[in-house]
Amino acid sequence: MIEVRIHGRGGQGNVVAAYLLATAAFEEGRYGQAFPAFGAERRGAPVTAFVRIADTPIRRRCEVRQPAFLIIQDEALLHVQGVLSGLQPGGGILVNSNKSSEALSDTHGQAMQSLPATSLAMEILGRPVPNTALLAAFLTLTELLQRQALVKALAERFQGKVLEDNTTLIERAAALVNPAAWKEGAHAASA
Repeated sequence: MIEVRIHGRGGQGNVVAAYLLATAAFEEGRYGQAFPAFGAERRGAPVTAFVRIADTPIRRRCEVRQPAFLIIQDEALLHVQGVLSGLQPGGGILVNSNKSSEALSDTHGQAMQSLPATSLAMEILGRPVPNTALLAAFLTLTELLQRQALVKALAERFQGKVLEDNTTLIERAAALVNPAAWKEGAHAASA
């Protein structure tokens, strides 16, 4: 079973990202589980969402405390206590940032992969919602699921121009990261 923790702020599509990732797992015939944890339910407040993906039914119902991967939708959350806690050895951290991966890694003392997800979303969607771009990068890095499964998951929620623009965003974001860079970590976590 692969466990992912997604950190963001209210209004960034954090919960939707978790549901999309779990739905993409279903699209590939796997099991998926997604659920959020809220503090204050308001725009801009920190929000955490959890995702589990497995080849067998998922019976665990607790929060993800030791994720194989972290997706951080707001770079400022890297300074919040506990955001990076529990990451499994060899796990990956994907951060929405215009800074380089090297600069983020040096600043925080842990290897991180950056992606200018908000900038891409503004350019392509016209809205500062980084979730689709980050999921596309995550799936490209891990090869955990096919990006087409993400497109199918989006098609359950959107259609027309919104779906077309999100599909363009997926391809652009995927092109900005190294394919399969985290594949070994994804397979080790699921073993």
